[in-house]
Amino acid sequence: MSVTETRTSCPDAAGPAGAGEPPGLGGAPGSHQRELVLRVMPMPSDANGNGDIFGGWIMAQVDIAGAVLPARIARGRITTVAVNQFVFRNAVSVGDLLSFYATVTRIGTTSVSVQVEVYAERNPAEPRVVKVTEASLTYVAIDREGRPRPLPAPPAPPASGG
Repeated sequence: MSVTETRTSCPDAAGPAGAGEPPGLGGAPGSHQRELVLRVMPMPSDANGNGDIFGGWIMAQVDIAGAVLPARIARGRITTVAVNQFVFRNAVSVGDLLSFYATVTRIGTTSVSVQVEVYAERNPAEPRVVKVTEASLTYVAIDREGRPRPLPAPPAPPASGG
């Protein structure tokens, strides 16, 4: 089993101290369902002298993960326009497997807002999942000159056959 296929039984995210992986994965683009968008394991070069992962490295990964769903919705180029909230809940260490879950929270005329939650799977001998970070970001669709552009209309639902 590869690293990205690792499965653990985890308590619900609503449990104490934000433990566990969130339910409700998947859904069509723009469906506002939580979706696993990125998995990554930080390396020693991403850590400070104490072995904790740099907050800036985590922020960069959150920005990458947060852009996945807005890029689908925009069907083209997007850019980050705001980091509305960023909370570090627990330290991240070398060897933690980080899972990034994104949920679209708002779709405007040119912008898409996303909530990103980050969970660390640690201690492979006795796996434990801990919520380490959460953030709210806003992305805007842009044209080739970098100017805001309207989001495309969502695809029409399939016609029901009779």
